[in-house]
Amino acid sequence: MTRRRQPKGFACLASGLLALAGAACSPSSPAPPEADAAPTAPTWKAVVENLDGALLSVWGPSSKEIYAVGGPLGNDGFESLVLRYDGARWTRLRPGGPASFWWVSGTSSSDVWLVGEKGRITHYDGRAFVEYPPLTTSTLYGVWAASPSDAYAVGGKPEGGSGPDNDVLLHWNGTAWARESLPVQAGQEGRALFKVWGRSASDVYVVGEAGLIWHRSGGVWQREANSPPLARGTLLTVFGCESGPVYAVGGRDVLRRDDARSEWRRVEVELLNDVNGGACARDGSVVLVGLGGLKQRYVQNQWVDDFGTKPYADLHGAFVDSEGALWGVGGGFLGAVKPNVRRNGVIARFGATPVSSELVP
Repeated sequence: MTRRRQPKGFACLASGLLALAGAACSPSSPAPPEADAAPTAPTWKAVVENLDGALLSVWGPSSKEIYAVGGPLGNDGFESLVLRYDGARWTRLRPGGPASFWWVSGTSSSDVWLVGEKGRITHYDGRAFVEYPPLTTSTLYGVWAASPSDAYAVGGKPEGGSGPDNDVLLHWNGTAWARESLPVQAGQEGRALFKVWGRSASDVYVVGEAGLIWHRSGGVWQREANSPPLARGTLLTVFGCESGPVYAVGGRDVLRRDDARSEWRRVEVELLNDVNGGACARDGSVVLVGLGGLKQRYVQNQWVDDFGTKPYADLHGAFVDSEGALWGVGGGFLGAVKPNVRRNGVIARFGATPVSSELVP
């Protein structure tokens, strides 16, 4: 197999992220696996393919409840994309609207947040979707919740400069969303914020353009790793382990912050393409996903390169479920806007026990 390489750097990614594209379910889906299927050696497999939208984020409160979200990214003729796995099959949920979702996260089956284009904020309680009035026209790229009454969403317009469209940080207090200000100074403002993650309500991280890292500790937001910026480019995702290090990744940058040292450092790992997302398991192992099907695992203190395994699609978001299985989602999210053209979303999984590929439209 010839490995496909994509252009390096966020300049390529940012332009693609703002002009993104789609795909649809195969008319016939494989039957669900036998309930007593014997575990096999873990491997990457495409669970669902050929969707009518690119998938950008995957998350779930358990291994038996997984959500994957995305959408047409400007390709007219399709609506936002939300899939839910219940342990037996996948179901397409229908929140409606053409505005694509960029991220999904929550605290439980009844507290799931989805954010996306044009400041879209949607909540799912396990039964119905509720849309909240947008507080910005910018895309919200990330959301994270500490509790049902405490959540953050971030966004902006890449390379959009200073003004209300950037440095977008929103906070949920259990009743309403409100914009929150960051202590930016002249020359620091005007950054699109891409992801937010925290270990608790008092320990929250935000990453964004130009290697930006914000850390909220003791109720105060402070810049970290910024003199000069440790990252060489834009940071697209931040995530951490339950009681271990925090990671910030994007492009060819992989940064790590250890609590014992309270400082960020570069992780020396050979990446064959740009990394977009990542996630950490309870045992401290890490998964990274990126362009051209990049899949990298950090297991037992060493990096394992799965770049040459299917699927080969561009991957954007990653997640590790409660049983330790790894998930990655993606599709044609970098393609130019083309009305009525599918973006061929894909859900990939690395695990020993097979899961169902059955999709209920």
